[in-house]
Amino acid sequence: MDPNTFPTKGNLILAKNSLALARQGFELMDKKRNILIRELMQLIDEASDIQNEIDTTFSEAYRALQRANIEMGIHNVAEIAETMPVDDSIQIKLRSIMGTEIPLVEFSEEERKPEYGFYDTRISLDEACFHFDKVKKLTLRLSMIENSAYRLATNIKKTQKRANALQNITIPRYTELVVSIQNALEEKEREEFTRLKVIKRRKLNRG
Repeated sequence: MDPNTFPTKGNLILAKNSLALARQGFELMDKKRNILIRELMQLIDEASDIQNEIDTTFSEAYRALQRANIEMGIHNVAEIAETMPVDDSIQIKLRSIMGTEIPLVEFSEEERKPEYGFYDTRISLDEACFHFDKVKKLTLRLSMIENSAYRLATNIKKTQKRANALQNITIPRYTELVVSIQNALEEKEREEFTRLKVIKRRKLNRG
C-alpha cells in the first residue's frame, strides 16, 4: 500500500488490515524461527554425541585392524577387504520441518555377517569388521544430522531476516500510516464540525 495514500476511511481500513497482516506475519516468523532453533540445538547435541562415539569406535577398529595385520599379514587382510560387497541398502529421502527439506538417510541396521571364511582368519579381523561397520552406520547418521543442521541454519537466517524486515520496517511504516490517516481524518472532522457551527450561527443571526 502506498504510504502517500489519501486520508480516507477506506484507505484507513486498508492500512489497518495491512498492519494486522504484518503483525500476524511477524508472529508466524518468530514462532517458525524458535521452532527451527530448537530443532537445530537438538541436532547439534546429537551430532556431538555421535562424533564422540565415532572417534571411540574408530580407535577400536584401527586397533583391531592392526592386530589382524600382525596376526594374518597385511597382504591377506587386503585381499579379504577387496572381496567385501558394496553396501547398496542406503536410501536418501526428504522430510520437512517448517518448510525446510532435510535428508532422511535409511539403511539396514542389521549387523552384517562376514563374507569371508573363518578357517584362515583371526578374531581380530572379525572385531575390525564389526567396528568399521558400526563406524559406517554412525557416519551415515552424522552426515544426515550435519546436513540437516546446515539447512536449518540457512532457513533460520532467512526467517530472521524476514522477521526483522517486518518488525523494523513494515510494521512501523503501517503503524505510522494508520496514525497519519487517523489524524488527518480527525482534523477533517473538526474542520467540518467548525464549518457547520459557523453556518448554523449565520443562519440564526439572519433569522
